[in-house]
Amino acid sequence: MEETISLKDIFLTLKRRMKLIIIIPIIAALVSALVSYYLLTPIYQSSTQILVNQTQNDQAFSQNDIRTNLELINTYNVIIKSPIILEKVIEEANLSESVGALNSKVSVGSQDNSQVVNITVEHEQPSTAAHIANTIATVFQREIVSIMSVDNVSILSQAQVSDSPSPIKPNPTLNIAIALVVGLMAAVGLAFLLEYLDTTMKTEKDIEDVLELPILGVVATLDEKSGKKVKKG
Repeated sequence: MEETISLKDIFLTLKRRMKLIIIIPIIAALVSALVSYYLLTPIYQSSTQILVNQTQNDQAFSQNDIRTNLELINTYNVIIKSPIILEKVIEEANLSESVGALNSKVSVGSQDNSQVVNITVEHEQPSTAAHIANTIATVFQREIVSIMSVDNVSILSQAQVSDSPSPIKPNPTLNIAIALVVGLMAAVGLAFLLEYLDTTMKTEKDIEDVLELPILGVVATLDEKSGKKVKKG
């Protein structure tokens, strides 16, 4: 019986605060949409691929050669984002960013231990992102010959800008969905908090619960406008 009453109280609380529960998530979603579309700067992404292979004079490939190339990839990943490469990229691409700022926009990695390295650049301008990615690949391919005395890097694909590029962030749809969920949770929590702080007695049941005494009767009054009886405690 206590569990039934408790659930009933919960539903009554939600019903009484329904306007609050609806309005807050809507406001949160609207604010999130405004921030996502008008305040946050869109960020675009562009990628290029390089291949770590054998030197051009080598014709045969062995397992040891491939394993050595895979081990070199980790070294190459560090070198690609090093100042010795990025400083030349900034100079050749005519960038205004510092080495640290450019480093934060560049990510390097390989998939499934393959010999293909992806160079990904995020930037406010899609054309600039593609230009930086291609410049990094070109500079690295040229400079790695003198840095490590090797010539085993080939550019597989260059970064290109599509006709209608789409930003990778912000994601307005995801932001609005998160805002709705968070707003709903906050609204429900606020509804129960207001209900807890509200100590007024509105119904006969409230009186019975507080005084732990049965209600013997109610005093009825007449509504001056309609002439109907209205209950009055």
